[in-house]
Formats: sequence, structure tokens, C-alpha cells
Amino acid sequence: MSSDVVDGVLAALADPTRRQLLDLLAAHGQATATTLAGGLPVSRQAIVKHLTVLGSAGLVDSVKVGREVRYAVRPEALDTTARWMTSLAADWDRRLAKIKRIAEQD
Repeated sequence: MSSDVVDGVLAALADPTRRQLLDLLAAHGQATATTLAGGLPVSRQAIVKHLTVLGSAGLVDSVKVGREVRYAVRPEALDTTARWMTSLAADWDRRLAKIKRIAEQD
């Protein structure tokens, strides 16, 4: 797993507005910045900046349709991060199980 991908995703998701944008996009499938700005208490320009960060992290894709730019969630980077987190949790579970076995032997 690429640590750059995971780092980018975690940094992008650190902001609550960007998490809300992902939720909105997941609900709509595809949306413009104007549509997304209607669901959040920030300006359209701020939405575009947040979408740029999400795009740089590989979480959002954009396509120009006429004069509009439509955004959609790209799940691959999020899937990579989820696999990393699952692996990390499994490693901790193994370590804790080992500590428990040692503690119960005494």
C-alpha cells in the first residue's frame, strides 16, 4: 500500500467540510460545486478549493460537461486507506492477544 495515498487521504479527511462534501457526493452520485454549496454553510469558491484538495488525494474525480464541472467520489484511495487501517487494527489485535497470553500464564 502506498503511504503517499494513505497520507493524502487522511490529510484530506481531517477537515469536517471535506468529509461533508464526500457524504453529499456519495448521496448525489455526481454534483456541481454550486449544488454542493447549497448544502453547506460555505461559499461556492470554498467548495471548489475543498474539492481540489479531495481531488489531489484521489477521493474525487471531476468531468466537464458543457459549462459545468461535475464531481463524483472515487473510492479507490479510500479503499486503500481502509485496507491499511484494517491491517493496522489486525496487527494491534495480534499484539494484544500475545500480551494477554503472557499475562494469563502467570
